[in-house]
Amino acid sequence: MAEVTGNPYDINGPHFNPDMYLQRLLKECPLQQIMDQESEIVQDTQALHSEMQTLVYENYNKFISATDTIRKMKSDFKKMEDEMDLLATNMESITSFSEQISHTLQDTRQQITELSGVHSLLKRLQFLFKLPAQLKTRIQEEQYSQAVQDYIHAQRVLHQYGNMASFQGIQGDCEMIVEELKQKLRDHFKSKEASAKELAESVDLLLQLKEPAKSLCADFLSHAETRLAEQLTFLEDMQEQDIIEFVDAGSSGFLSDLCLVVASYNDMFVNRPRPQDAQLCDDLDSVALAQLSNFVLRNMQRYFDIVNARIEKEQDGGDTVVLVRALDRFHRRLQAMKKLFSDTDFASTGTDIVLRAGRRQCRFHLQTLKAHFADTLTRVRQSLAAPKLISQDGDNSNSLSELLTSLVLATVEKVKGVLQDLLVFAQPDLTFGLKPHFREAFCVDNVREELVVGFLHHLTATARGFCDSADSKAPPSLLLLLSKMCLEFETSSVHYLLSVTDEWFSIEDRHSSGLLTLESELRANMQAAAQQLLNHYVRMQGLSVSQMLRKSVETRDWLHTIEPRTVRAVMKRVVEDIAAVDGQVGALYEEGQRTEQSSDSSRRTHSVTVSRHAYRSNWSSYAPSQLDSSLVTNIQKLFSERIEIFSSVEFSKVSVLTGIIKISLKTFLECVRLRTFSRYGLQQIQVDTHYLQLYLWRFVADENLVHFLLDEILGSAVHRCIDPVLMEPSVVEIICERG
Repeated sequence: MAEVTGNPYDINGPHFNPDMYLQRLLKECPLQQIMDQESEIVQDTQALHSEMQTLVYENYNKFISATDTIRKMKSDFKKMEDEMDLLATNMESITSFSEQISHTLQDTRQQITELSGVHSLLKRLQFLFKLPAQLKTRIQEEQYSQAVQDYIHAQRVLHQYGNMASFQGIQGDCEMIVEELKQKLRDHFKSKEASAKELAESVDLLLQLKEPAKSLCADFLSHAETRLAEQLTFLEDMQEQDIIEFVDAGSSGFLSDLCLVVASYNDMFVNRPRPQDAQLCDDLDSVALAQLSNFVLRNMQRYFDIVNARIEKEQDGGDTVVLVRALDRFHRRLQAMKKLFSDTDFASTGTDIVLRAGRRQCRFHLQTLKAHFADTLTRVRQSLAAPKLISQDGDNSNSLSELLTSLVLATVEKVKGVLQDLLVFAQPDLTFGLKPHFREAFCVDNVREELVVGFLHHLTATARGFCDSADSKAPPSLLLLLSKMCLEFETSSVHYLLSVTDEWFSIEDRHSSGLLTLESELRANMQAAAQQLLNHYVRMQGLSVSQMLRKSVETRDWLHTIEPRTVRAVMKRVVEDIAAVDGQVGALYEEGQRTEQSSDSSRRTHSVTVSRHAYRSNWSSYAPSQLDSSLVTNIQKLFSERIEIFSSVEFSKVSVLTGIIKISLKTFLECVRLRTFSRYGLQQIQVDTHYLQLYLWRFVADENLVHFLLDEILGSAVHRCIDPVLMEPSVVEIICERG
């Protein structure tokens, strides 16, 4: 099967068939290709022959080399055997000589030992005699460590032979010299140029000289505190520098020195080899640790106070990104100190400092938002007071809608910009940003509740503040604008801002625990503020129209009025003002629902005129008995629907205009009830009410309300007239159409 499946045309294969390959080549290839193939095969054959010759030569050389190596090994092994025999002979000779020497020196060995001990003692005594001079020399050469070692080495001998007169002088001289050495070592604590390594060496030498550890701890920490105080003073002088440079200077200067002091202190006083008296060791450790703890806490507290002061100064309009970078470096360094300060978690204190900085930043941004909103309102008020907004026909709808859009968008975008600025505090690569306590306190309490929710409450409070009667300078159009703004926030902006805040700062749903202010609560506040503003707008506009009507009634002598020939100008002004209000409200609110009514104004006018004519006819018939007529009219009012003059209005144009017209006509009615009219005065009221009826019905939700109030006004004028005679309806219509 292998022969069958093998390729006979593969020249490099095991089943190659030269005849078949040649026949195929002659059959398929041209002459030139056959010649090229032949040349290639010849070259390959020659190359193979050359390679095989090289292999043969190399193998032959290796064979010759192996033969020489074997021959040489045979001669070397023979020489090695001879040398081993000679070595064995020498070892036997050495053993024999050693036994002879040991036997010969056996008697004098004890004497040699005694002489060696005496020689050692003499050398030691000779060292004691030279010790004072040697100690002075080493102190002069500042070889303090070697001097201490020499003194400790000789101290045991001095105590052993101290009762001998010859050694007492030596001991006294050595103690004086050692006291001088101790003073020089203590002077290192007062030197500003002394490094931490030199201080550590000095303390170590003093401890070797049996100096009390408690006093050494106090001296060491006192000197270290002096140097750290200089670092803190330097930081206080850097209050005006860049905050990143300030933090780096504190880390590389004060914190590095403090860590070095603590590490040296632990090595010198806490982690030293324990003495045999365990109780004494525990007492020393407790004293040393207590002094170190007070030292560290005192200096770190001052450092934290300086950092707090610098951070507060940076937050007065500084860059939040730079501030967060500095706080991250500050917290990272405190986090790195955690291993060295195992008893006190300064990283937690650093987190509290960062949290306070974030809280101050939120409060600063809250004040910024409040100031921005106040500036925006000021610009809106200026725009409303500008002449360009008050055209000849009172059409300022485009301006009001544009102001509303700019007010809402500017406020929302400002809040988003503030949130974007604070988002750097919640970056995942920050060391303090990973702590759950920080994220919950900053993101939930400071950003969402204190900043966003607090600003939304400020919006409602500011808007409601314009409803205060003390702020009488606020234009009514501003009240209308703020009402619509609160309604816009209630509809979409509150949900949008809270959603953006929760998404950007990864705030989970904590409504069940009561940690988050409900969105429904904020929306309800916004809607209540919008309702209050709109009601106040209606009352202000109604008061404005009412004042014109009241003055027009109170300043006229109705008993000496001439026969009416035209509509009074104040009535035209009332209609114009109502139309202007209609334009303002229509720019911001929808039309609203109206009751079904006839669209034929001429029919409506005719029906009212007929009603008044019928009323006049009835009045003429009941003129001899005014008391009975008044009683009938009052009885009819008992069965009519009561009109709420100052009721809340709906968020629609017709509801707002209805409220304004109700207040105006009610004021007109009360003023008419307080005056006394002549015949022509009554007829003038008839003309005025008919003129108002012609134009006011289109602004209200129910025209029957206008008809009822106008009938009340005309009826009150009839009751207050000394000669109640009404004009013909056709004459009234002509006067009103001409007016």
